[in-house]
Amino acid sequence: MTSVLVLYYSSYGHIEIMAGAVAEGVRETGACAMVKRVPEIVPDAVAIRAGYKLDQRAAIADVAELADHDAIIFGTPTRFGTMAAQMKNFLDQAGGLWARNALVGRVGSVFTSTGSQHGGQEATILSTHIALLHLGMVVAGLPYTFGGQSRMDEITGGSPYGASTLADDGRGGNREPSTNELDGARFQGRHVAHLARALAAARLQDAA
Repeated sequence: MTSVLVLYYSSYGHIEIMAGAVAEGVRETGACAMVKRVPEIVPDAVAIRAGYKLDQRAAIADVAELADHDAIIFGTPTRFGTMAAQMKNFLDQAGGLWARNALVGRVGSVFTSTGSQHGGQEATILSTHIALLHLGMVVAGLPYTFGGQSRMDEITGGSPYGASTLADDGRGGNREPSTNELDGARFQGRHVAHLARALAAARLQDAA
């Protein structure tokens, strides 16, 4: 069975919710979806004072297990147009996987969240792609076959680079991922799972 890891970091729960939708999309194809998160590196006292969501159900991932999957879909909030430090810290430990080409040919994809409509969603996804390309992964986005990509009747995340959500309601309050944003996350999960299945079959054929 095709195995897809949905690996995320979430401070306030928005990416956690999106990760669940991505996993739903993966499972709709019959593939196995495992949802895990990277370790928090902010001191507990600071995280509590900032209101971080610390009771997330997903287990903490280990870098070595990345090579066990046919695809990895990374979820990270933006931090000034790039991935969060927690995700960067985790990927910085993947040198051993890079050295033995353990992720070459696996599908890699990214989804994100920002506080505002123009808060760096595309920059965050594209800059994260750089790390995936160095690891030899086949990068997949969110194609325009997802019809919600072209909506003009509401404020919504989403780009051809990957699904995304807006975390702030514009008045300083919390905004949950919208139906359209969650639909985009599910679509991305299905899309990556289909690609991963095809590439895994090709690898098996080459090995034979």
